[in-house]
Amino acid sequence: MESRGMKKWRPFATMPEQYIGLKEMINKQAEVAQPVLTDEQMEQINFILIEALHTNKQVYLTYYKRGQCITEANA
Repeated sequence: MESRGMKKWRPFATMPEQYIGLKEMINKQAEVAQPVLTDEQMEQINFILIEALHTNKQVYLTYYKRGQCITEANA
């Protein structure tokens, strides 16, 4: 008799559609409203970016994309 080896039990893996639905629900809960910037805030951001460009400083940019706020570092 040959052994099957060790198999990990995955109780909810019988229906892949469940994973798709659960992932969508989790993503919906993590969504944030699109931030609205004032003119003063936009001017401040522009000033910081221009200063970083001239002094070669690293900045972290956070932008809104499809319900998520994404932060990236740029040098």
